[in-house]
Amino acid sequence: MKSPASPPKFSSATPLGVSPVTAALELAPFETPLLETAAPEPVSRRRAKYSGRSRVGTLTGVQILATGSYTPENIVRNEDLAELGYDADWIIQRTGIRQRRHAPPEQVTSDVAYEAAVRCLQAADVSPSDVDLILVATMTPDFPMPTTACLIQQRLGCIAPALEMNAACSGFMYALVTAMQFVKTGCSRRALVIGVDLMSRTVNPADKRTYPLFGDGGGAVLLGPGEAEQGFVSYTLGAEGDADGWLCQPAGGTREPITPEVLAAGRQFIHMEGRSVFKWAVRVLVDSSYDVLHHAQLTPDDMDLIIFHQANARIIDAAVDDLQFDRQRVVINLDRYGNTSAGSMPLALDEACRQDRIRRGDRVLLSGFGGGLSWGTAIMQW
Repeated sequence: MKSPASPPKFSSATPLGVSPVTAALELAPFETPLLETAAPEPVSRRRAKYSGRSRVGTLTGVQILATGSYTPENIVRNEDLAELGYDADWIIQRTGIRQRRHAPPEQVTSDVAYEAAVRCLQAADVSPSDVDLILVATMTPDFPMPTTACLIQQRLGCIAPALEMNAACSGFMYALVTAMQFVKTGCSRRALVIGVDLMSRTVNPADKRTYPLFGDGGGAVLLGPGEAEQGFVSYTLGAEGDADGWLCQPAGGTREPITPEVLAAGRQFIHMEGRSVFKWAVRVLVDSSYDVLHHAQLTPDDMDLIIFHQANARIIDAAVDDLQFDRQRVVINLDRYGNTSAGSMPLALDEACRQDRIRRGDRVLLSGFGGGLSWGTAIMQW
């Protein structure tokens, strides 16, 4: 199979890395350009100001009632990939990933999402008939239409609107904030939020630098009204349009429909400029985490648990070092699941809950980041 060709360069009026809201908010610009090779300054040495990358707010009075997750049974180890010509040692050294899950051909995204949803509702002791809103974050739907969200609604038997959104690896955070606003405004009392992706279907087995990174899985949370202090004491959602194609699937949309020639060139698969994405991810993870800490007037030591999108151990390590978080409080499961995109955050959150690592009153920092380019970071008071 051929390696994927480089994606086209799209025109854009706004340079990548420059926040379009910085001037409107009259916030300070970035201290260094986004593509600067130097590492960002540690939080402790920064001036007390926002990065200006995205707006920061508060969304409280909402709580997570329960969590659930599901991953396919098929485990693909680095040693298994070595049989296909991959370097197992390189994978662990460069990514921290030892294995990932791959769904069999007969298992689709809605199947994984349904299993995660059932486990979540069982943990909450809530009937599907009580769910009045379903939000699904995915970039790997069963079909372009109908949405995976509607398929799950039908399968669960809920009488509820079902909405789907695609913000890639940030998708769960986008869906979570959206559903929390429905609960906050009284438009929902039991909102089911699912993050799920079958990323093994989106990567080229011939692309040795991308194929080992991704896996399949998903997780769900059930939201309901909470006490006044519960919810997001600070949160931010942001985007910096990826006009240069750092992280994209070039074909499959209206810009480049699928043709035999496109399939032969592998342009239906994910294309990633690894070095550029790595630098961007560290910067946005640090900046957005600092912004929500600053807004909430909290410090890294005030965080009881930290859950970052499980993309790459080196990205997490760099951000943790810069932000000076206690490593014992950082959740890591990418060594067992790889990057499951929108499934990453709820999968890690469910594991933390099942391990009794989160209790009422704890402060949990959550951050998802990825394709778009986009991100969502928040501090949740449990």
